[in-house]
Amino acid sequence: MNLRSAAGALGLIITLATPVSSQTYPTATEPPRTTDRSVLRGIAVEREIHERFLRGLAAEDRRAWKDAIAEFSHIVAYNPAEPKGSTAHYDLAIAQAQIGDYTAAATNFEEALKRDPGFTAAAANLVTVAIMAGDLTTARSAADRFVRLAPASARARYSRGLVALRTGDLATARADFLALIASDPAYAIAHYDLAMVEMNAERFDSAVPELERALQLSPGYARARFALAVIFARQGRRADAVAAFSRAAQDASDDTLRSTAIDLRNRLQVPQ
Repeated sequence: MNLRSAAGALGLIITLATPVSSQTYPTATEPPRTTDRSVLRGIAVEREIHERFLRGLAAEDRRAWKDAIAEFSHIVAYNPAEPKGSTAHYDLAIAQAQIGDYTAAATNFEEALKRDPGFTAAAANLVTVAIMAGDLTTARSAADRFVRLAPASARARYSRGLVALRTGDLATARADFLALIASDPAYAIAHYDLAMVEMNAERFDSAVPELERALQLSPGYARARFALAVIFARQGRRADAVAAFSRAAQDASDDTLRSTAIDLRNRLQVPQ
């Protein structure tokens, strides 16, 4: 049995953009007292950017992602100054991620961070879309940056721990998940992910108490129950493995996990 398959269930998060207020304009303004064409064009562009921000954010609110992409793409083309530039790239990336264009989204999250190096929301979502695009190198770099930007952030530690686990950096993954548990011992997911680290390192005796703790905190945690069943099967505890696979199948909301648990349970029930 390939135990690495038990280390799935990445908690990937695409966070919808929090509307960032752009420059506002009064409902009535005096006509500009100039005939300079460059000045007049600048005023017109600023007003268009403002209107496109409003339309783009409204499109995101109603989940009209293609409409949002169109609006924010127009804003990006104008290359506005900060903070509008990074905000436009960020919101464009959010919409692109929602339609599955993860590579383009990663590019725009990167650009948002280039313009505003402290943009933690962009750093967080860059980790997600890089993983979704299958670019673990970028994901790890983004995760390290996220931790540097927000060292006390649970999400930063969790994001880097997941990427480290995916790339086989078990030392970093263990350190990040232990830090999460230290800050919140009742965080069931962190106990589960630490167990995944121990299973990948073939330290099964160390994985069991983490899985048991995760299940104490969340009795319906099907993936933790499934992982525990895998260890029981390896240890020759057939009856315990059968019971755990049955409970995992009962609790699973994921069809693939449910069918896999049932299949493994049935194999164990066949007389040897």
